[in-house]
This record gives sequence, structure tokens and C-alpha cells, in this order.
Amino acid sequence: MISFLLWLLLFVLCWPLALLALLLYPVLWLLLLPFRLLGFAVDGVLELVKAIFLLPARLLKRI
Repeated sequence: MISFLLWLLLFVLCWPLALLALLLYPVLWLLLLPFRLLGFAVDGVLELVKAIFLLPARLLKRI
């Protein structure tokens, strides 16, 4: 909601820039999508490594 209100403020102050931002936002989102997917993959791998390293401690904790 805040981003929409900021866009409306930009539209009132400088409408060509607001329209340019509105048109370029999907392109920018598509360009950044691979980095977001890479971030999810790296986060998953790091969680797996963490789980592997903490497994012996979790097993000893049960005993």
C-alpha cells in the first residue's frame, strides 16, 4: 500500500517518470528473478549443510 501511495505522489509530481517506472517495473522484476531463484537455492543448500552438521548433536540430545 505504501509503494502505491508513493507512486501516486510521484505521479502527481512528475507523471512521465511515474509512467516510465510503471512500464519498467515488470522488466526489472524479470531481470531480477534469476537472482531471487538463486537465493532460494543457496538458502536451501545452506540449511541442508546446517542440518547435516547439527545431526550428531540432535542425536546425542535424544539419548
